[in-house]
Amino acid sequence: MSAFTHQKDWSRREGEKYVTVLPLPWEVGVKGSGLWLRVPPGFVFDLSIPRALRWLFDPHAAKFRKPGALHDYALHLGWDRVSAAAAFADALKASGVGRMERLVLVLAVILWRWS
Repeated sequence: MSAFTHQKDWSRREGEKYVTVLPLPWEVGVKGSGLWLRVPPGFVFDLSIPRALRWLFDPHAAKFRKPGALHDYALHLGWDRVSAAAAFADALKASGVGRMERLVLVLAVILWRWS
Protein backbone atom coordinates (compact mmCIF):
# COMPACT_ATOMS: atom_id res chain seq x y z
CA MET A 1 0.00 0.00 0.00
CA SER A 2 1.33 3.42 -0.90
CA ALA A 3 1.49 6.64 1.09
CA PHE A 4 -1.36 7.82 -1.15
CA THR A 5 -3.77 4.93 -0.73
CA HIS A 6 -3.34 4.38 3.01
CA GLN A 7 -3.63 8.07 3.98
CA LYS A 8 -6.66 8.59 6.25
CA ASP A 9 -8.27 11.75 7.64
CA TRP A 10 -6.21 13.90 5.29
CA SER A 11 -8.98 16.40 4.44
CA ARG A 12 -12.06 18.04 5.92
CA ARG A 13 -15.20 19.26 4.24
CA GLU A 14 -16.09 22.94 4.32
CA GLY A 15 -19.43 23.39 2.60
CA GLU A 16 -19.06 22.24 -1.01
CA LYS A 17 -15.25 22.36 -0.85
CA TYR A 18 -12.53 20.45 0.96
CA VAL A 19 -9.30 21.49 2.69
CA THR A 20 -6.27 19.25 3.10
CA VAL A 21 -5.19 18.89 6.72
CA LEU A 22 -2.25 16.56 6.03
CA PRO A 23 0.14 16.42 3.07
CA LEU A 24 -1.10 14.21 0.24
CA PRO A 25 1.84 12.58 -1.60
CA TRP A 26 1.58 11.11 -5.10
CA GLU A 27 4.48 9.59 -7.03
CA VAL A 28 4.02 10.57 -10.67
CA GLY A 29 4.47 7.89 -13.31
CA VAL A 30 5.75 4.61 -11.91
CA LYS A 31 6.77 3.60 -8.43
CA GLY A 32 10.36 4.59 -7.89
CA SER A 33 10.27 7.47 -10.39
CA GLY A 34 11.22 9.92 -7.67
CA LEU A 35 8.85 12.48 -9.19
CA TRP A 36 6.44 13.60 -6.49
CA LEU A 37 3.35 15.77 -6.48
CA ARG A 38 2.66 16.68 -2.85
CA VAL A 39 -0.54 18.52 -2.02
CA PRO A 40 0.26 20.61 1.09
CA PRO A 41 -1.95 21.07 4.15
CA GLY A 42 -4.33 23.99 3.78
CA PHE A 43 -4.97 23.51 0.05
CA VAL A 44 -8.64 24.16 -0.84
CA PHE A 45 -10.14 22.04 -3.61
CA ASP A 46 -13.48 20.83 -4.88
CA LEU A 47 -14.87 17.99 -6.93
CA SER A 48 -16.41 19.86 -9.84
CA ILE A 49 -18.83 17.39 -11.33
CA PRO A 50 -21.40 18.99 -13.65
CA ARG A 51 -24.92 18.92 -12.24
CA ALA A 52 -26.10 16.83 -15.20
CA LEU A 53 -23.71 14.03 -14.16
CA ARG A 54 -24.27 14.14 -10.39
CA TRP A 55 -26.87 11.38 -10.59
CA LEU A 56 -24.02 9.17 -11.82
CA PHE A 57 -21.03 10.62 -9.93
CA ASP A 58 -21.36 11.84 -6.34
CA PRO A 59 -19.08 14.89 -5.97
CA HIS A 60 -18.51 13.96 -2.32
CA ALA A 61 -17.63 10.28 -2.83
CA ALA A 62 -14.42 9.43 -1.00
CA LYS A 63 -13.01 7.55 -4.01
CA PHE A 64 -12.92 10.80 -6.02
CA ARG A 65 -11.54 13.08 -3.29
CA LYS A 66 -7.80 12.28 -3.41
CA PRO A 67 -7.64 12.23 -7.21
CA GLY A 68 -9.59 15.51 -7.27
CA ALA A 69 -7.17 17.14 -4.84
CA LEU A 70 -4.19 16.02 -6.93
CA HIS A 71 -5.78 17.29 -10.13
CA ASP A 72 -6.69 20.68 -8.68
CA TYR A 73 -3.24 21.09 -7.12
CA ALA A 74 -1.49 20.21 -10.39
CA LEU A 75 -3.58 22.88 -12.15
CA HIS A 76 -2.74 25.30 -9.32
CA LEU A 77 0.97 24.66 -9.99
CA GLY A 78 0.48 25.52 -13.66
CA TRP A 79 0.27 22.03 -15.17
CA ASP A 80 -1.74 21.90 -18.39
CA ARG A 81 -5.13 20.16 -18.36
CA VAL A 82 -3.90 16.99 -20.08
CA SER A 83 -0.89 16.50 -17.77
CA ALA A 84 -3.07 17.08 -14.70
CA ALA A 85 -5.61 14.62 -16.14
CA ALA A 86 -2.93 11.93 -16.46
CA ALA A 87 -2.12 12.12 -12.74
CA PHE A 88 -5.87 12.26 -12.04
CA ALA A 89 -6.44 9.07 -14.09
CA ASP A 90 -3.68 7.17 -12.29
CA ALA A 91 -4.96 8.35 -8.90
CA LEU A 92 -8.52 7.30 -9.78
CA LYS A 93 -7.23 3.83 -10.62
CA ALA A 94 -5.27 3.65 -7.35
CA SER A 95 -8.47 4.69 -5.54
CA GLY A 96 -10.39 1.75 -7.01
CA VAL A 97 -12.43 3.64 -9.60
CA GLY A 98 -13.49 1.39 -12.47
CA ARG A 99 -12.35 1.76 -16.07
CA MET A 100 -15.53 3.30 -17.53
CA GLU A 101 -15.93 5.78 -14.65
CA ARG A 102 -12.28 6.77 -15.09
CA LEU A 103 -12.75 7.28 -18.82
CA VAL A 104 -15.74 9.58 -18.36
CA LEU A 105 -14.11 11.57 -15.56
CA VAL A 106 -10.75 11.95 -17.30
CA LEU A 107 -12.39 13.11 -20.52
CA ALA A 108 -14.48 15.56 -18.52
CA VAL A 109 -11.45 17.16 -16.82
CA ILE A 110 -9.54 17.36 -20.11
CA LEU A 111 -12.41 18.87 -22.06
CA TRP A 112 -13.73 21.21 -19.34
CA ARG A 113 -12.97 24.76 -20.48
CA TRP A 114 -10.94 23.40 -23.40
CA SER A 115 -9.22 26.12 -25.40
